[in-house]
Order: sequence, then structure tokens, then C-alpha cells
Amino acid sequence: MLNQVVLVGRLTSDPELTKLETGKKVTTVTLAVQRSWKNEDGLYEADYIRCILWDAVAASTTEYCHKGDIVGVKGRIQTGNYDDKDGNKKYTVDVIAEKVTFLTTKQTKEEDK
Repeated sequence: MLNQVVLVGRLTSDPELTKLETGKKVTTVTLAVQRSWKNEDGLYEADYIRCILWDAVAASTTEYCHKGDIVGVKGRIQTGNYDDKDGNKKYTVDVIAEKVTFLTTKQTKEEDK
């Protein structure tokens, strides 16, 4: 069996690091991944994919990346479900990042000027 995903997209907001009571570090980011075709209006649409980063990957991404940076994410898909406050079952799909590659950051943008 294989559960592996590779994405390249832009961060939709600045990553924020959270430290759990257990000592683990986590951040959740949303990656805007542009589709490879244009819609009927001639524009590219994007998919917004939630990615969960843990420990060292979370810490380094939070330190070096900001909204709009392009990153590559390699990880796995994880599904889940929960009951909302009204008792309705909700389903989730997340990417659990194993590796994040910084393709553009503020530093590389400044070097290009």
C-alpha cells in the first residue's frame, strides 16, 4: 500500500507554531495549489489544502516562511471525522507533512531584487 502526496503551492498565511502540553510542536498551514488548466474565464483556479506539520518541520517552516512563499510539501493523506455541536458528522482530509522544501522565502525574494 502507498499513501504519498507531493504538493507545490503558496502559503495562504504566516505559519504559527503551537507547543502542546506534551512538548510536541505543531503548525497547520493552508497551501494554495494552482490547477494546471484555465477555467472558462481564462483564469487558473487553485485548491486550498490543509497541511499539518510536526516538530522540527513545523519549527523551521514557522521560522523561515511567510504568507505567499512557495513551498513543496511531501507527506501522506490522513482522513478523520467528528460530530459537530449539532450532532452532524463532519469529515476531514489533511496532509501530514513529512518534509517541507522552501522554494521561495523572503530572503530569496530580496536576493532577486
